[in-house]
Amino acid sequence: MLEPRIGALVVGQSPRLEVDEEFQRLAKGSVQLVLKGALDGFSRDELELFQPVDNKDALFTRLPSGEGISLSKKQVISNGADKLNELKMSGVDVVIMLCTGTFPEWQDFKGVLFPSNTLSSMVKGCLPTGKICVFSPLQRQCAACQLRWEENGYDVVSLSLLPNATKKEAVLAGQAAGRHDLDLIILDCISYTNETKKVIRQTTGVPVILGLSSAIRTALEMVE
Repeated sequence: MLEPRIGALVVGQSPRLEVDEEFQRLAKGSVQLVLKGALDGFSRDELELFQPVDNKDALFTRLPSGEGISLSKKQVISNGADKLNELKMSGVDVVIMLCTGTFPEWQDFKGVLFPSNTLSSMVKGCLPTGKICVFSPLQRQCAACQLRWEENGYDVVSLSLLPNATKKEAVLAGQAAGRHDLDLIILDCISYTNETKKVIRQTTGVPVILGLSSAIRTALEMVE
């Protein structure tokens, strides 16, 4: 029997070491990951031209070097559609769009899992109502993120924390979150790591859901 394969598209470029590490931690070698980037093939200088035009257009991602960068969502959608279709046509068992943002332009892509849907469903299953803290990479993303989760019925504290933050910065962010009487914390970006999740969990004593592992667990359930 052939080994199951999961295709994944990141909003920036591949490879992504932290994505591969988290995938291997959860899959334990049972499933192969086929990873592409929506902006694969562009030079570093060309990526600088893809700056967000406003707050709604802003996405954060890591580059293969580990560097964090803000990118235009419109550019990701424009250039990434072909990459997403390539993954679907490559014979993988399921495809994940590895971004927790919403992509209504791509909802017609059948067989694609969107973490914006699977993450919200997981959170709703764990906590139907209550007070949550949602971390976004950029301060400019916080207002839209807060509104999105409030529309899901939650009392929301929205804070920013760069996925490339140091342990000390993550501790300080956890302390800021811990000043609120929270039921759950969400790391609402694929670029956050399990290490940051552990720091936030240990600092606050509150359960934390990591966007990346939530997406991977859902895809694994589809193929294992």
